[in-house]
Amino acid sequence: MFAKVLTAPKRFVTRPQQAVSRGVPVSHELLRMSAMPWRVAAMALAGYGVFSLSLMAAQRSLVYQNGRGAPDLERSAIPDLQEVRLVTEDGLELVAWYRGAEAGKPVLVVTHGNAGHIGHRTAKLAAFTQEGYGLFLVEYRGYGGNPGKPDEDGLYADARAALDWLAAEGVTGRDLVLYGESLGTGVAVAMAAEREVGAVVLEASYSSLADVAGSLYWFVPFAGHAIFDRFDAVSRIAAIDAPLLLMHGQRDTTIPLRLAESLNDAAVEPKRMWVAPGAGHNDLYDHGAAEVVLTFLQDHLETSSNP
Repeated sequence: MFAKVLTAPKRFVTRPQQAVSRGVPVSHELLRMSAMPWRVAAMALAGYGVFSLSLMAAQRSLVYQNGRGAPDLERSAIPDLQEVRLVTEDGLELVAWYRGAEAGKPVLVVTHGNAGHIGHRTAKLAAFTQEGYGLFLVEYRGYGGNPGKPDEDGLYADARAALDWLAAEGVTGRDLVLYGESLGTGVAVAMAAEREVGAVVLEASYSSLADVAGSLYWFVPFAGHAIFDRFDAVSRIAAIDAPLLLMHGQRDTTIPLRLAESLNDAAVEPKRMWVAPGAGHNDLYDHGAAEVVLTFLQDHLETSSNP
């Protein structure tokens, strides 16, 4: 009566498993994939090494930023400055600027920071010449149109030439105040450790340039140990036999305050450290530094006479 419906039997079709990689065993592919992070790390490490070596090789161009032309005496903020010429112990002839002091006042011998030239410092230093202090602006080799290439020993030789020139003019001993700014604080400390002076003023100082490098380039292994010009002020400062003033900005991110504090800790009395709470590295004179220096000099220097 009813026709029987016949159905075809079910077939189970199996598909061949796809290979992970044609012709490459699965175990080899897994090894290759697991090695990729190590290869990336090795490449990154190699690049980091090249960067670190390049930084070390270029360190003097980073320290001595002297490519900003020559100073113009006629545009100076200080009247009556005169150009003088020095001859260093290694035979270089350098140009510097000088203005003599009034009777009873010392001469400030200024060793400036790593960038620019002496012409960039006259505006802030005019406060001292207005009070009768003399001024000798040391211009380094390789800076401000001077011949030569700057390095640590060279900067010391340049400062010695300035002090020798002043000695020939009769300005010695207590008639001298060594004033160092930033990089130049290391030069001022070295000279004050060698010679008798009336006082030392350090603006934005450091324990050593190696410590500064270690702070700025903390991501470079052994940056502080690899620096050529160390300016190790902390090892010399105890030899200074003169009143000492250190000035620093609390917000200084170029030379951290702790490096100046280390230098102050190593110094002997009489000494004073003045910290400007709102100041950074280059703006201490916007926070009253001139008044601090003038008060310090008045408190510590007896009257004497010089030409």
